[in-house]
Amino acid sequence: MILQPLLDLVALCAERGIRHVVISPGSRSAALTLAFARHSSIQTKVIPDERSAGYVALGMAQQLQEPVAVVCTSGTAASNLVPAVTEAFFLGIPLLVLTADRPPEWIGQQDGQMIYQRDVFGKHVKKAFELPADYTHPDALWSIERQVNEAINLAGTAVPGPVHINVPIREPFYPTETEVYRFGRPRQMIRVGAEPVLTPETWAEIAETLERHAGRILIAAGQLQGYSSELTGILEQLRAEFGIPIVGDIISNIHQTGTFVSHQDYFLPLAGDELQPDLLITFGDSFISKNIKLYFRKHKPFLHWHLSLRPELIDPFQTLTHQFPVQPEYFFRNMLETLDMRAYKDGDEEPDSDLLARWEAADMQARKTIFQAVSAFDSFGELAAVAEVLDTLPEPAQLHLANSLSVRYANFLGLRGRQVTVLSNRGTSGIDGCLSTAVGAALVSDEPVYLLIGDVAFFYDRNALWHPQLPANLRIVLLNNSGGSIFRMIDGPARQPELGQYFETRHHTSAERVCADAGIDYFPAGDEAALRKGLSELKKEGDKPKLLEISTDPERNQKYFAEFKAAGKRS
Repeated sequence: MILQPLLDLVALCAERGIRHVVISPGSRSAALTLAFARHSSIQTKVIPDERSAGYVALGMAQQLQEPVAVVCTSGTAASNLVPAVTEAFFLGIPLLVLTADRPPEWIGQQDGQMIYQRDVFGKHVKKAFELPADYTHPDALWSIERQVNEAINLAGTAVPGPVHINVPIREPFYPTETEVYRFGRPRQMIRVGAEPVLTPETWAEIAETLERHAGRILIAAGQLQGYSSELTGILEQLRAEFGIPIVGDIISNIHQTGTFVSHQDYFLPLAGDELQPDLLITFGDSFISKNIKLYFRKHKPFLHWHLSLRPELIDPFQTLTHQFPVQPEYFFRNMLETLDMRAYKDGDEEPDSDLLARWEAADMQARKTIFQAVSAFDSFGELAAVAEVLDTLPEPAQLHLANSLSVRYANFLGLRGRQVTVLSNRGTSGIDGCLSTAVGAALVSDEPVYLLIGDVAFFYDRNALWHPQLPANLRIVLLNNSGGSIFRMIDGPARQPELGQYFETRHHTSAERVCADAGIDYFPAGDEAALRKGLSELKKEGDKPKLLEISTDPERNQKYFAEFKAAGKRS
């Protein structure tokens, strides 16, 4: 039996710009699955594992900067989407989550594949909807149309994020052989967006504050979902014309110019108040660097402005004084115009402080020390291998950084002046889904998509490779140190006798068989020569994904990382 309201739901999704849908197999969701599969304007991907499917959809939506739908059956299938939905919520990635369900009268009646799934994602969706189970009354059809429109509006507007539509479906829900699919033309209800702006009175106050603290202003960028040439260009003007230091982690994606401060995590532990600004302006999401948080908690600026459309007050430095609900491009463009007007009026465009010189001198010294420290290692190790991986990335390309040591190594080393977009699941910073997210990105990208990932994160998410749609532009660099070696780098667990069993979880697993099963070209590297050969192979085009497995000794990695940090303290 064809459920026409669900066909119209799919037609509405297509009309509203949903182009990609990730589907996990199931019977209760069959009506949705078949409708999406048979709609000519929608591309579908089938991922059997719902946990992986959610992250694949996240990676696609992050790449496309548009909502991607994910469909699953009832029961714990929906629960398996929780990690990806939670990550999407904190990253601000638009997902349309459609979960099939039993009719409401069967909830709690020991029926198969039944859980309380109406609000299964809790606070980690922008809004949860439940569609009517019966379609006989016209109001039910109107309700479906209105709720789906509202969900799509919410997913992609203001701060993007996931929305949940729970879809109770009665049997029978499979079409017969003689039934023909005819998609309707449901009504679109479009929420018209508007660019948030500040009043002239507010800009007058901002101008006075900028003038009062001229020469003692610093801008710090948190995570951004991609590179913006407009934003980076404005920031470069603020730096060059007005002596404002621009600081960013590797995931802030402002490294392309090669002029901004990027090694603050290395030099800030020993820095004093000589680097302290009067006015700190931050934007973007989370910072990888713990040291930048510790520095500003100790050396508090007089004022801290944060740019964010989120309703929550975001204050990781414990210094926040003002939060402006505007986009960074808008704010910094107007800030530049304000400073230009002041400079024209005063006849002075030269930076009138040495704050920029101090930050950039510290960054330059850190780069020099990092290069010397890594070059001094006397045998093959993980940190030097990561440095070579970063140095040999093609341009343009994308680099996904898995959580734990991978993202920290890359943040210490940096990508100064490289045309490489860096992405990472730092919304919740978990290891689950890092591989699946990169797979999703590669499925909809024309660029090479590199993933730097540790062994625990890789094997934890290996079901990302358990489907026949793996993209040939995917390049995986696997750091296999036989366990969770990050715990060796943290003082607390590193001192415990239970380190290996309970924290590091040592293993002897290789990715070779995983690659054979998935049809991935595999290249092992246990020394410098094999590493260089493997990196060369990754750059070659082909019709399969490729994986380079870098095997290193965890004790040696621990020793080298300690030497690396000690070199920073001596510089």
